[in-house]
Amino acid sequence: MTLDRFVIDTNIALYLLGDRLNQSLPLGVYFVSFITEMELLSYPELTDLQAKEIHRFLNDLTVVNLDDEIKNMAIEWRKRYRLKLPDAIIAATSLSLGATLLTNDQQLLKLQDLPTQSLAISL
Repeated sequence: MTLDRFVIDTNIALYLLGDRLNQSLPLGVYFVSFITEMELLSYPELTDLQAKEIHRFLNDLTVVNLDDEIKNMAIEWRKRYRLKLPDAIIAATSLSLGATLLTNDQQLLKLQDLPTQSLAISL
């Protein structure tokens, strides 16, 4: 049995870490872009305890670094869809893995060429 692949966008990671998801993550193999890793760990008010929790979360996933395929795809997606560079890199990471992007970013959810799934959250 082959498990589905998913890339977790930064907003979903934040909801997950903040215990705000109203549903379980789908069964599968999980990845995050190095962009998400950097965004999670670079909050100015991040406490040591929160940083440790983020590191534990990231250790359970595969962090995907930038390679030429992702770089070139991100450039094209940024130009074509006018995405912010971090969003273009995360989208390209997902595409390069043949994965579904778990995101609640409305701009990314609208892209027809990008397999996405949103998750319900509590406010």
